[in-house]
Amino acid sequence: MYVSARTYPVRPRTITLLMDTRQNRWSTVTRQGTEMNATTQRRRGPRRQAAVGLAGVLMLAACASTPPAPTASLQAAQQAIATAERAEAGNFAAGELAEARAKLASADTAVKEKEMVMAERFADESRADAELASAKTAAAKAKAVNDEMKLSTGTLIEEMERSSGETP
Repeated sequence: MYVSARTYPVRPRTITLLMDTRQNRWSTVTRQGTEMNATTQRRRGPRRQAAVGLAGVLMLAACASTPPAPTASLQAAQQAIATAERAEAGNFAAGELAEARAKLASADTAVKEKEMVMAERFADESRADAELASAKTAAAKAKAVNDEMKLSTGTLIEEMERSSGETP
């Protein structure tokens, strides 16, 4: 029995616990408790309800099913790799293209292992690497065209100077 400074009437409570599987019988416990006054009950009521509600939400979150496979991210990564291959990224940005392929393979493996969050992350990184390979390829091609234009311009200037008879 608990001793308290105030003398409230003590009312025994009977609590039924879970079945004791070792002895195959139900266990009951009787405990003495003090009754709370009405003010304390009202004050603790909303807190207790919030705690029970929070516990329920956490239980639902813990029991949530596996998220669906990130098919859109996987398809976007595959399409970005295909676009990079068509742009001849293998010649200009082989490292980035190889990295994109490796990350896509990791994403496929993560889907098989039901790690959907990791699969989506790998798919997004794969798409980004493939787009980087495409951008580097476009930049390298543009630089090659620019260098060719500079060379042609230089040749034309030399021809014009020779035709006019000027010496530099």
